[in-house]
Amino acid sequence: MTILGWSQILLYVLLIGLLTRPIGRYLHHLASAPALPGEAVVYRLAGVDPAREQGWQGYALAMLTFKGAALVLAYGLLRTQTLLPLNPAGQDAITPDLALNTAISFITNTNWQSYGGETAMSHFSQMAVLTVQNFLSAAAGIAIAFAVMRGFARRSAGTVGNFWVDLTRLTLYLLLPASAVLALVLVWQGVPQTLLGAVDVATLEGPAQSIALGPVASQEAIKMLGTNGGGFFNANSAHPFENPTGLTNLLQMLAIFSLGAGLTHCFGRMVGSPRQGWAIFAAMGMMFLAGVVALYASEASANPLLAGIDSGLADAGNWEGKELRFGIAMSALFATITTAASCGAVNAMHASFLPLGGMVPLVNMMLGEIIFGGVGSGLYGFILFAIIAVFVAGLMVGRTPEYLGKKIEAREVKLTMLAVLYLPLVMLGFTAIAVLAPAGLAGLDIGGPHGFSEALYAFVSAAANNGSAFAGLSANTPFWNLMLAAAMLVGRFFVIIPALAIAGSLAAKKTVPPSAGTFPTDGPLFVGLVVGVILIVGGLTFFPALALGPIVEHLAMHAGQTF
Repeated sequence: MTILGWSQILLYVLLIGLLTRPIGRYLHHLASAPALPGEAVVYRLAGVDPAREQGWQGYALAMLTFKGAALVLAYGLLRTQTLLPLNPAGQDAITPDLALNTAISFITNTNWQSYGGETAMSHFSQMAVLTVQNFLSAAAGIAIAFAVMRGFARRSAGTVGNFWVDLTRLTLYLLLPASAVLALVLVWQGVPQTLLGAVDVATLEGPAQSIALGPVASQEAIKMLGTNGGGFFNANSAHPFENPTGLTNLLQMLAIFSLGAGLTHCFGRMVGSPRQGWAIFAAMGMMFLAGVVALYASEASANPLLAGIDSGLADAGNWEGKELRFGIAMSALFATITTAASCGAVNAMHASFLPLGGMVPLVNMMLGEIIFGGVGSGLYGFILFAIIAVFVAGLMVGRTPEYLGKKIEAREVKLTMLAVLYLPLVMLGFTAIAVLAPAGLAGLDIGGPHGFSEALYAFVSAAANNGSAFAGLSANTPFWNLMLAAAMLVGRFFVIIPALAIAGSLAAKKTVPPSAGTFPTDGPLFVGLVVGVILIVGGLTFFPALALGPIVEHLAMHAGQTF
């Protein structure tokens, strides 16, 4: 580890802290402003009454209807891309299982990719399917977070907002303008934005090389701002056309966390107590910093299996799978950010990390990616654990738990546990099927604990709606495409529906005035309690699986054993 590396990490943390308040204020404006310029035209064209709010069931139904239509449209466009325009490389038709996997992947904000973007997707598919869904899935996630915030902020109310209004505002007034500005900066830094196909150039060795081009910058911007993560190229943000300079690398990392961090401040303003938002920010920040330190420390250490080959490697750190342009510190920081948020973009190959380094991204996702998390999903995922924390606190003092003046009763606790338990059920259950079924084993690159980690990482990434991969997994088969698609659906909607039901239940309740026995949820004690609950729940649930994968691989590596 170096002073330069720590300085870069601290600079990033400082910038996120500075961005949180202004972004949170703007998000609060979008969530609460009575009307914004120009939006009335959209509502008239769509037949939406912006003044008519929805209960949690109506909000959920609107969201599911919208997602169902998006799925059908995305699947149809992918299956017919050979008949559609802007296909300069003449990409082939996409198989039904891959088209279904990809469509589900992008509508759930997962962006798992069982394909190479530059070889499998036409320019039209990249723009009309993938980029469009990047905007809509991100907007839908923030809209759900708005609905959950209103559940705490409102009193004796039967509604949590209007899904169509939230979706429209977030797309028109947040994601589109922010993405346009970021895309222009990326073009300035060298990211392509063109409808041309590949170009052939002569290499120094003599033979011609085909270099893929396309509308990269426009997809790259929303890929990061919307915590989507799906790359235009197979190498994702390790590709020099997606991430050409140190400045673009910093901007991409800032874009991943900025909206998630801003939502914590937005939450505090919505409930009338900015300290509540900063308490959530502090809890998320503690877990984030712990992950960065652990991953950086791991990758700054050399692989002990190489020590006997060349003594000069002992102090070099683990450079395998890293981008020389960015270095170990920035690879560790990027990997922690992208798996703490539900982004999944990568600038280094996670399968090449040392075992304990590779465990950090796994743990980030296993916790539900609530460390700032995906746009919207990180906040309402954290709120679920906060409800568990205040429930535990209530049990310890023998009184009905309260959170922000709302009594947390049996209905809310049951719904919370449903949402929290769905993820490990899918992550661990589907992994067990994959490592027992011949079709699942056929996709693994290697046996032993690393092969188990490949399968585990895939389903953890899918259910957590992250989308990054542990590499080495041949996922483009019917078994893996369909199993991962099912994991993505459960991971997205089986958390959203209980979260909306909790919001509806809380919105209907009156606010209980604080008393001497009220547990304060804006101070260090609450921060420590909720972090403890998150780590204990995650540790008890996933430690056996981690022991079979990265932990035993780490012990074997230090014993000189390879698989």
